[in-house]
Amino acid sequence: MMEKNLVYRGKSKDVFKITAGAHKGKYRFVFTDKATGYMENGKPVFDPGYDVVVGEIPGKGAIACRFATHFFKLLKSKGVPTHYIDTISDNEMIVEPAVPLGMPVAKPQFPGSAPLTNLEFTWRSNATGSFWRRYPFVRPCKNLHKVVETWTKGDTDILITLEALQEAGALTKKEIDESVKLVKKIADIVSKEFKSKKLHVIDGKFELGRLKYGRGKIVFIDEISPDVLRVCRGFKPDKSGDCTQYKKCAVTNYSNGKRTIKNKNQISAAEFINIFL
Repeated sequence: MMEKNLVYRGKSKDVFKITAGAHKGKYRFVFTDKATGYMENGKPVFDPGYDVVVGEIPGKGAIACRFATHFFKLLKSKGVPTHYIDTISDNEMIVEPAVPLGMPVAKPQFPGSAPLTNLEFTWRSNATGSFWRRYPFVRPCKNLHKVVETWTKGDTDILITLEALQEAGALTKKEIDESVKLVKKIADIVSKEFKSKKLHVIDGKFELGRLKYGRGKIVFIDEISPDVLRVCRGFKPDKSGDCTQYKKCAVTNYSNGKRTIKNKNQISAAEFINIFL
């Protein structure tokens, strides 16, 4: 595919417009080996909960594509609307063109104005990662009942409240309610699938959009892959759903005005792929 047909270059995949053949007008996802995380002692630590690319994992793109294909087919069997069409190679799939949820800039004549190009929905089963770093008064690994948050995507992801989305005019109250309901439904399907493998999904991030030719209907777009899920083993909830292993699992630190939290029982993408696929 010619570089000129590039639509979007992301942190885990590139998107191209197909200009000829049976899938003309559709989009092609090319999953790459790029991986997000953070640097520690000069070395990359890969973690899908972070939004900065810190290196590459050989073969990751093909694994992510295979993983995403599995879940797109699972969602279809559960009646969840998506933009998936077909997988055509180890690291490529075809999807319907879709417009991520967002909003054009209201008054572009004002310097510094910028559009909301697309939203990312996070859902959290347990308090860890950026949720705990923002709200350190919460007990690590507390049950959050798949609470949904929204973020603007870019070089740095920024949290935006659901109420702010409505008041800004990005989405109506009805669209917000429908989106949250859809995200929670997908989160429940994904969590049950992992539970069948004796694994627990800590949190995940999804994208929603409108099919270009779908009369504005909001559907699941993008992917479900190791890049968008954090998974652990050994999850043992109490009656409230709080993990009883948090004292052994969660490791927090506060240094130079920065909070960190790690989960010892969190497994790498490679580990849960080996178990899952």
